[in-house]
Amino acid sequence: MHQQSSRQLQEQLTSLSVAEVLTAATRFFARGGGIYTAFLEKQGPSHVVLRGQGGEEIAIAARVTDAGTAVSGSSYLFDQQIARFLDSLPPAPPVAPVAEAAPALLPESAS
Repeated sequence: MHQQSSRQLQEQLTSLSVAEVLTAATRFFARGGGIYTAFLEKQGPSHVVLRGQGGEEIAIAARVTDAGTAVSGSSYLFDQQIARFLDSLPPAPPVAPVAEAAPALLPESAS
């Protein structure tokens, strides 16, 4: 029996919307082929849970951030497939560094 601590969380930023990520995940794992195929079991507005060979669970979640859509995936046995899915997503555009504003000059007080 696997312990929860052995589960690996993988993350990636993408330019896709949350809905597009979840649709892509469902399609990607349904066409996995052979023992790496997994099908939609549960879906929420920001996540999908897929079930694969031997009842193996794959969880994919997405949320909007300032840098793009953050996608995370977790599974006991499907780590390589999750990595391939995340690599298949278009990357988020690079975020330009925010320049620090110069401190405002206060007028000298008249004495």
